Amino acid sequence: MGKLNFDEARHLAARTGIGAEWETIQRFQNLTRQQAIEFLLNNRNMRTPPPPGMSPWPKMVSLRGNMRRRKMIKRISRVEGKSLQDWWVKHLTETPSPFLERMTLFWHNHFPSSIKKTTQPSMLYQQNLMLRKHAFGNFGQMLHNIAKDPAMLLYLDGYENIKEEPNENFARELLELFTIGIGHYSENDMREAARAFTGWSIDDRNGRFINNAADHDTGVKTFLGKRGNFKGDDIVNILLQHPRTAETIAEKMWKEFINISRPDARFTRQWAQTFRASNYDIATLLRAVLTSEPFWDRRNRGGLIKSPIELTIGTLRTLPYSLGRGRMDLAHNLSIMGQAVFEHPSVKGWEGGTDWISTQSILRRNSMMTNLARGNLNEKKNRGGIAQKMPDIPPQVLREWLLAIEPLQAMPTQPGKQRLARAFVLDPAYQVT
Repeated sequence: MGKLNFDEARHLAARTGIGAEWETIQRFQNLTRQQAIEFLLNNRNMRTPPPPGMSPWPKMVSLRGNMRRRKMIKRISRVEGKSLQDWWVKHLTETPSPFLERMTLFWHNHFPSSIKKTTQPSMLYQQNLMLRKHAFGNFGQMLHNIAKDPAMLLYLDGYENIKEEPNENFARELLELFTIGIGHYSENDMREAARAFTGWSIDDRNGRFINNAADHDTGVKTFLGKRGNFKGDDIVNILLQHPRTAETIAEKMWKEFINISRPDARFTRQWAQTFRASNYDIATLLRAVLTSEPFWDRRNRGGLIKSPIELTIGTLRTLPYSLGRGRMDLAHNLSIMGQAVFEHPSVKGWEGGTDWISTQSILRRNSMMTNLARGNLNEKKNRGGIAQKMPDIPPQVLREWLLAIEPLQAMPTQPGKQRLARAFVLDPAYQVT
């Protein structure tokens, strides 16, 4: 197979990055599909900016004594949570490994947590590092880690799960959302799983996972047709043996990389089989998805609606627009468009797809693009404008670069790259990829 043409390189860059960056497209044009995909999977720069100052768990525990101090916890978490959101948004804008960050965001949405519920930004930061570490790694290990993750133990009340009063929240979401899905387990399976996780909690001395043996239900459990004195890790292992777990992830990959339609089982089942055969190696699954027929099928171009992060940060990474000093709080604007990092609307995460588009949200999305693209469009007078920083390409190539499908509005008749780029960015076709 020969090297990627411009259209193919643009498609791969847009679907696996955060924006269709010109330099990435040019790099891919010198590679075959396989070479480009291997480059993506091996570009794993794990470095992140220094984290903002955050209160450690022991300090927050010391404030739980009375109502006044509990209100202080909420105030601290709100301020520190905003700093943490700004930290990740900045990294999303600047990361040299956008595919790695995109997959970290994917797992962040598969295993959602919330500043408001946990009130522990420092733990959410640690969770974020863990998800990034395993983003291309082993799903089984990540699933074991998330079950013991302090932020998740807080978010889904796992730290309250004791043998005298089993809390079923984590077990329910583990089955329904994280692995096999509704229709593949019974209510009794969920209750038995909750019993297996009893005693998993957080050490007040350091904020780390602790297994309190005195709070664990040591009785025999029956789960998905198996019977034994199961502990939490046993439940996770049984779920990893179930074919539906791999299929759940494969179906999410369809909606992440192919289109927003119902996943085609002919492909997702094949991806899932490959995933399970690799012992849940995520890079192997991604390789199967990115080399598949539907990924490269031109009929799927424009089949995904850009998330607020893809739309906003993707634009900043693609074009030389600038937020300007004091001009825009990017994390806040992502929040009002419906994608506040570390602040999912529910345990289901962001639904994505058509949920990104509503009467209210489309106005906010258009307003954001208008703000980013504003400026003096007279390139002769505005010699410091973005036109001087853009590649020297003809209008048709500019269109092919910025839009996955043909524009839906009439293009400007006056000449100028900056004017034309602005028209493309404000066109409804720019909302899809």
